[in-house]
Amino acid sequence: MNEAVDEAGWDVEPGDEIEPLVQAVGKLLKVCREAAGLRVAELGEVLGYGEDMIRKMERGARIPRPEYLDRADQVLNAQGHLRAFMKDVERARYPRKVRELAELEGRAVEMLLYSHHNIHGLLQTPEYARALFEMHQPAYAPSEVERGVVARAARKSVFEREPAPTLSFVQEQVTLERPHGGKMVLRRQLEYLLEVGQLRNVVLQVMPTDREEHAGVQGLIEVLKFADGTAIGRSDGAFNGRPVSSPRDLRILELRYGMIRAQALTPRESLAFIERQLGEL
Repeated sequence: MNEAVDEAGWDVEPGDEIEPLVQAVGKLLKVCREAAGLRVAELGEVLGYGEDMIRKMERGARIPRPEYLDRADQVLNAQGHLRAFMKDVERARYPRKVRELAELEGRAVEMLLYSHHNIHGLLQTPEYARALFEMHQPAYAPSEVERGVVARAARKSVFEREPAPTLSFVQEQVTLERPHGGKMVLRRQLEYLLEVGQLRNVVLQVMPTDREEHAGVQGLIEVLKFADGTAIGRSDGAFNGRPVSSPRDLRILELRYGMIRAQALTPRESLAFIERQLGEL
């Protein structure tokens, strides 16, 4: 049995809104298999997956990978009916919170993002993201690590949108120095930051460790603004960390973020700082 068995998909989270979709895809998989005259064991042998895995997908307890649907469509002669759900299950395989965040980021026309512990998720390379997930305690299972890496990488589509949103990032200096995953991982991460920092719709700044005045001592800040004039924001150190959308609360976060930007290095100075860090690795 090949190693792809454990990567065929992920369990559905109880009460998740994608349950009906996954159940419908599962029923279709079963109908197509039976129409092809194959038992579960026979299909598993052809595709290289265990019987238990296939049964889970057919009863909607497991989210199939798009690649599985593609291969099953071919083997079962489903005439594209299974492939038609590939994009839907691609989105469904991400954790619910990630799907919700990706939806908000996909609608935002402007984002204000301050990170203090790690490189912001939208800026992370897959290798850097993997290192973070692998350090999580209690430890994630390998499939959970993979799921997290894939989901984080999918959020990068925000850089490909047209019209492009305006993105402002402020990173603490220490996030550019801590070698999560090793020096080579950090090197590639810094190289990627330089690439992103050159984009016309991106402003990337570094907050030096030696600043005596720092408006970001209360932690992470994120503000997402939408085309209809509404916005949503959150901060670790404000409003008990919960998302807020009232003009008054958002104003507090924007004022704090504005002070952070003013105290940080300029965009030009920041890119030069990253280049120096890269040269020292």
